Amino acid sequence: MNPEGDAGQPRGGKSREAVLWVVAAVLMLAAAGYQRHTGPSYPTTGDFEVDGRSFEYALIRNELTSRDAKVAIADPGGGISGTLFYKRYRTADDFTAVGLANIDGELVAWIPAQPAAGKVEYFLILDTPAGRVPVPDELSGNVVIRFKDPVPLHVLLPHILSMFIAMLIGVRAGLAAVFSPGSMRRLVWIGLAVMTVGGLVLGPIAQKYAFGAYWTGFPFDYDLTDNKVLIMWLVWLTACAVVGFEPRRSEGWARLAVVLAALVMVGVYIIPHSARGTELDYELLEQGVPPSEALKSGRQGS
Repeated sequence: MNPEGDAGQPRGGKSREAVLWVVAAVLMLAAAGYQRHTGPSYPTTGDFEVDGRSFEYALIRNELTSRDAKVAIADPGGGISGTLFYKRYRTADDFTAVGLANIDGELVAWIPAQPAAGKVEYFLILDTPAGRVPVPDELSGNVVIRFKDPVPLHVLLPHILSMFIAMLIGVRAGLAAVFSPGSMRRLVWIGLAVMTVGGLVLGPIAQKYAFGAYWTGFPFDYDLTDNKVLIMWLVWLTACAVVGFEPRRSEGWARLAVVLAALVMVGVYIIPHSARGTELDYELLEQGVPPSEALKSGRQGS
């Protein structure tokens, strides 16, 4: 009886490979969920109380330059009024106050649209019989919203998909290096190819559409998203150089390089998306610098 299955793979090998793919997929999906909940497209959430009743809110943090940003919370009823306060982020501007209007059961106001990468900080104050209620509360701080130009879906979706497919393959390569090195080499090179397309080709194109600049990381600026992709790619390229194209008698260094590259990849995906990202410098804008050239990156809290 042949103790091996198809293609000379030991019995149980296929099951082990399947389990490793499942583990990699779970980690990839967890990273996708984390990125979504920490990225700027996810609203600031919380709750506030009026007359002993609790109301949840979800305040917008991302909007297109083609329209004003709608800020809305549930209307607590009882004739409660409120005010939206906003100002351009990182400026000495005074806050602008706009009364909240009751529309379809919500208290609503709008923040004027900004140029691409423009940011505005804002908060709400509700006037209740028990006093003023800040939303968010003072401990949470103000909400910061960033405006961007629209990115075509035929660019955005392939970019997002390729980055998470790259993580799936990368984590799977790391697991292969530990548990099943036979498939490691092929996965490493495929991962590099997908990462290159998603991170270094489609990523800059998407950023050009959104903010008017292809690349705002090293050596031009300090955009953390660009820089972490660059670091991940360089580490992965190094792993590929160590692994090579052909199996070696001793694969110890190759396996170690792939494991380290996979760990760096996981670390990169733990960093919230768009943290210390690109933003419009309003001071430069007021000096007459075109918006696409008045961009700053890597600022704390951006």
